[in-house]
Amino acid sequence: MSDFARTDPPAAADEATMLRSFLDYYRATILRQTEGLTAEQLATPLPPATMTLGGILKHLSWVENWWWVQVLQDGPELDWVGDGFADDPDWEWHSAKDDDWQLLVSRYQASIAVADEALDRVLASPEGLDTLARRARHGRHASVRWILVHLIEEYARHAGHADLIREAVDGATDL
Repeated sequence: MSDFARTDPPAAADEATMLRSFLDYYRATILRQTEGLTAEQLATPLPPATMTLGGILKHLSWVENWWWVQVLQDGPELDWVGDGFADDPDWEWHSAKDDDWQLLVSRYQASIAVADEALDRVLASPEGLDTLARRARHGRHASVRWILVHLIEEYARHAGHADLIREAVDGATDL
């Protein structure tokens, strides 16, 4: 039994609740897929891909900060990133092999806590899901609705990757 509760999204709810529920479901799925693994297992790819479970956790920690802090609020980069991306555009994927599970999870959970605070603030505003990000990407300012849908898509993709990698690493399925 996992220490990370995963609640099925409701079959009917208002839009914000539905979107948040799906995002939370996939966040918990990623934690469950990485739970209980050694550093070596977290750094094991499923060839020919180089993606690892540790890399997925670190990448999604960064992604949460990117969308909810940097794009939505025009805030700062995570302090633990430093100049990691200067020489390697896939730094978070490659450097995860040097991090243990507890560090990866604590950073992931911290990123989610900050993201949820930002989301709570904008959903309490009159604009709600229609709130536009302060930082433009490709000349456009995304709405909070768009960010939520995009993150659900990102998480769903990586949850599928995590299913395959976890099964290859230790045979675990249906986590």
